[in-house]
Amino acid sequence: QARLVESGGGLVQPGGSLTLSCAASGATLSEYDMAWYRQPLGSKRELLAAINVVGNTNYADSVKGRFAISRDNAKNTVYLQMNQLKPEDTATYFCMGGLNSPFKYWGEGTQVTVSS
Repeated sequence: QARLVESGGGLVQPGGSLTLSCAASGATLSEYDMAWYRQPLGSKRELLAAINVVGNTNYADSVKGRFAISRDNAKNTVYLQMNQLKPEDTATYFCMGGLNSPFKYWGEGTQVTVSS
């Protein structure tokens, strides 16, 4: 079974940028469609960005044009580049593998706080 570990979260000012990483072990990441979700405190988990095994991407309207998902199969890692951050982006961010599979693999999340 795959293990996914997110990193790169932290405190950033509005308008700033962060890059999140999702490192996989116990599986070959290149075999999976991957996604990033976020969950603000007290709110539901929201799908933000997805990338399939051939590199095609899709984004939620709330982040399109500001966030970019990418994958480096040689490093067994997926990234989320976040630009022009807003206070409403504050949430726990989760990496998920197997977007289009009945079997889903989740990381434990990394906190992003956008505040001045």
